[in-house]
Amino acid sequence: MKVCGLQKTTLLDFPGHVAATVFLGGCNFRCPFCHNSGLIGSEAKSEYSKEELLNFLSRRKGILEGVCITGGEPTLSEDLESFIRNIRELGYLIKLDTNGYRPDVLKRLAANGLLDYVAMDIKAGRDNYSAAAGVKDIKISEIEESAEFLLEGSVPYEFRTTAVKGIHSIRDFMDIGEWLAGCSHYYLQNYADSGQVLCSGFQPFSKGELDQFFNVLKPLIPNALLRGIDN
Repeated sequence: MKVCGLQKTTLLDFPGHVAATVFLGGCNFRCPFCHNSGLIGSEAKSEYSKEELLNFLSRRKGILEGVCITGGEPTLSEDLESFIRNIRELGYLIKLDTNGYRPDVLKRLAANGLLDYVAMDIKAGRDNYSAAAGVKDIKISEIEESAEFLLEGSVPYEFRTTAVKGIHSIRDFMDIGEWLAGCSHYYLQNYADSGQVLCSGFQPFSKGELDQFFNVLKPLIPNALLRGIDN
């Protein structure tokens, strides 16, 4: 396991809780608009040992309530389950961010009572997933299996899509609406260049364009919300 970063306090990453965010290295996607490109390859550098991180969390008990585990793609880490168990033993809630490409890991963690919240990125409509994820011949059935599992409601969850001009069109959101119809939480957010994007040159959509996408989603996903978008 490579712990490549730590945000010591966040009020945004774990809904309803004061949390720390842990960034794990490695990813099985190569999304061209990825804003954490330094974490996706084998060259990602570990900045903290597991012991250092657990010591930090031990000192922050009573201040922090939860830990958000993100990446990269956390489900690639072989010792993720033991890592989560160590954190939970300190009394913390766990939020997992995932691209959903390892449904077996997601289901096992949930079945073992190790997840309190899951945020799954929906990269695009299903016909456009390879382009958005940067992976040829993607097995969309793996993504669908994870989404279906979360829709069953055994663990609190959210789905979220980052809209990127040059990647997405209204057809993506027509499909996402039908695919995730009735889900409890879905967020549409606009692309922003972090300065560490894997492929440069992408642009955000205008507010009017986002509203068009949102208006397609809303009848099918009444709980859909725009996130982090100025009016």
